Amino acid sequence: MNTAPDPQFFSSFDGTRLAWYELGNGRPVVLIHGYFSDAFTNWIRYGHAAAIAAEGCRVIMPDLRGHGASDRPHDAAAYSPDALTRDGHALIAHLGLSDYDLGGYSLGARTTSRMLVTGATPKRIVFAGMGLEGLTHTDRRVAHFRNILTQLGKHERGSPEWLAEAFLKTTKGDPQALLGVLDTFVDTAPDDVARFAQPTLVVAGDEDGDNGSAPALAAALPNGRYVEVPGGHMSSVAKTELGQAIAAFLAA
Repeated sequence: MNTAPDPQFFSSFDGTRLAWYELGNGRPVVLIHGYFSDAFTNWIRYGHAAAIAAEGCRVIMPDLRGHGASDRPHDAAAYSPDALTRDGHALIAHLGLSDYDLGGYSLGARTTSRMLVTGATPKRIVFAGMGLEGLTHTDRRVAHFRNILTQLGKHERGSPEWLAEAFLKTTKGDPQALLGVLDTFVDTAPDDVARFAQPTLVVAGDEDGDNGSAPALAAALPNGRYVEVPGGHMSSVAKTELGQAIAAFLAA
């Protein structure tokens, strides 16, 4: 198993203390993890960050608020719409990045889209574990996650909810904070998606339909490219092909 570098910390727009990790040297790429996860589990544990860093990248990986080593406030005021988006902008400002790439997995991809809508200017984009509907209709899975978090210990063994709860235990997630994160979701309009003109990688597992159609997202982008990797929404993160696809895109 790969080990994580020591976290670094900064204060976001509202004073929330957020963590981020770095691996490698070279062109900066900010990669944002998915819901219930953290930077280590999503990017470092299975070697994705190392594969990307080997292509001459400085891989910057924040822990979203409510996740990982970042603060996990329980106050509803900490989870206003687009709070994660503002955190992303705050990190880029804190690091003084101007020439960089940006992407994320699942919720990280959704956060990336919102950052683009609200002024982020990366040279290249990565949408991983994300389909078109996952950007344009962010409420499509909210009830599913709210059910998981409010009915812990009550899900049928082997069900999708039970598996998600098991994953939550491995990341030591805070259910109350994660419920708050659901309130930050904001839809990205299809017209806005069509304006993301940068070269964009859309990469998803061949069994992953959790966030809608990844090929449809690639087709909706002016410069989108779809790459299929093995696995479903949770299992593809554990496969080397995900990191290899991102590394190859950023190296091109």
